[in-house]
Amino acid sequence: MLNDIDREARDEKLLTLLDRTLNSQKMDLSLYEQYGVKRGLRESNGRGVLTGLTEISDVNGHKDVDGVSIPIEGELYFQGYKISDLIGGFHNRRFNFEEITYLLLFGDLPDKKELREFITLLSQYRELPPKFVRDVIMKAPSANIMNGMQRSVLTLYSYDKAPDDTSIPNILRQALLLIGVMPLISVYNYHAYQHYHNDRSLIIRYPSEDLSTAENILRMLRDDGAYTDLEARVLDECLVIHAEHGGGNNSTFTTHVVSSTGTDTYSAVAASLASLKGPKHGGANLKVENMFTDIKAHVNNWSNEDAIQAYLEKIMRKEAFDRSGLIYGMGHAIYTLSDPRAVILKDAARRLSEAKGLEEEFALYESVEKISARLLTERRKLAKPICCNVDFYSGFIYNMLGIPVQLFTPIFAISRISGWCAHRMEELINDSKLIRPAYKYVGHHRSYRKLEDRN
Repeated sequence: MLNDIDREARDEKLLTLLDRTLNSQKMDLSLYEQYGVKRGLRESNGRGVLTGLTEISDVNGHKDVDGVSIPIEGELYFQGYKISDLIGGFHNRRFNFEEITYLLLFGDLPDKKELREFITLLSQYRELPPKFVRDVIMKAPSANIMNGMQRSVLTLYSYDKAPDDTSIPNILRQALLLIGVMPLISVYNYHAYQHYHNDRSLIIRYPSEDLSTAENILRMLRDDGAYTDLEARVLDECLVIHAEHGGGNNSTFTTHVVSSTGTDTYSAVAASLASLKGPKHGGANLKVENMFTDIKAHVNNWSNEDAIQAYLEKIMRKEAFDRSGLIYGMGHAIYTLSDPRAVILKDAARRLSEAKGLEEEFALYESVEKISARLLTERRKLAKPICCNVDFYSGFIYNMLGIPVQLFTPIFAISRISGWCAHRMEELINDSKLIRPAYKYVGHHRSYRKLEDRN
C-alpha cells in the first residue's frame, strides 16, 4: 500500500496531467456554427433535432401557422391521449399509475378486467430474489441512491435465467419485473445508507400486493408505514405525469441508443438511470428545492413581492444562491406558455399545502413563479414567453410528503421506468438500427515521432 508521501507525489503528478488534459482538449466553440453542427442535438431555435419516430407520446409547445411558429399552452399526450384528459378521468378512482403503465406498454387504455388482471400481475413481480437485499443492497450502500439503484439493476442480470434474450416476450417479462421492483430497490437503498452511515434504525418493510405503487412507496419509506389517502393520491399523480415525456428527453433517448446495440434490458435501464441522475435532467427538482431554501433564508416577508423580486434579481446577477445566474425550475426546451405537467402538479401542491397548513409556503412558490417569469422575459430580452417546468413544484410536493431529498430523483426513476421500457420495446420491435451519429474532426493530423525524439 502507498504511504502518505507516495500518495502526495501521486496527486501532484495527477495535477500535472490534468493541466495537459485541459490544454489539449479545449476547442474553439465557434467551430460548431462554422460546420453547422447541432450542439446538444438542438436546432438554433432550441428545438431538438429529429432523430427518430415514436407513437408512445407527443410533446407540443408550438403550432405552425403559415410557416410561423406560434407558442401554445403546452400539450402532452400518452399514446394519443391528452395528459389533462387522463388526469381528469381519474377522479372517480383512487390510483392510476398502473393504468398509465398499461397504456404506455400496450398502446391503449385497459377495460376493467384487463386493468384488474394487470395490477395483479404487476404485484406478483414486486418481489426481489431471495437474500438480494442482504447480499446486494446492504453491501457498500451509496450516498447517492441513484448509484445504488444502478448497481441493483445490473446485479439483477445475474439472477435472470435468460438475461441476454432480446425477444419481445422476454423483454416484456423483464420490463414488468423492473417496474415492479424499482420502488423496492430505491427505498431499500435509502434505508441501507441511512442505517450504515447515519446510524438510523433499519426497517425493511415488504410491499403489499393489495396496495398501489404510490401506497407501497409511502408504506415502505415511513417508519410507521402510515399515510393519508390524499398523500398517496398526490404521489400517484406525480408518478403518472413523470412516467413518460417523448423519445427525445435525455434518459429516454439513452434507452433508444443503448437498446439499438442489442444489449440486455438491465444494461439499458442502468444507462438510463445514469442519464436521469444528472442535475440537468432528473436531478433538477433538487436544485429548485435548494434555491427555495436559500430564498426563504434571505427573504423575511414571503408576502412582500418587492423583497422577493429584489432577491431574484440578485440571483440573476450571480450575486446570490449558487452564483449561476439561473432561476431553477423556470423555462423548458419545448414548452413556452405552460408545461402541462407543472399545471397538474401546481394543483396537487395547492391541495396538499391546504391539508398540511402550508398555504403561506405555497403562496411563496406562486410569487416566485410569477415574478421570475416576468424578470427572465424582460431582463434577458427573450423572444418567447417563459413558464415554470415540471421541476418547479415537484420538490415542494415531495417535501410535504416527507420524502427525503435523496429520493427525489429515484421517485422520478420509479415512474419513468414505464416509459423507458415502452420505448425499448418500440425500438426493438421496429427493426432497430444501430444509432451512430457522426462527429466532425477539427483537430490536426501530425507525423509520428519516436519516443527518443520527443522532448
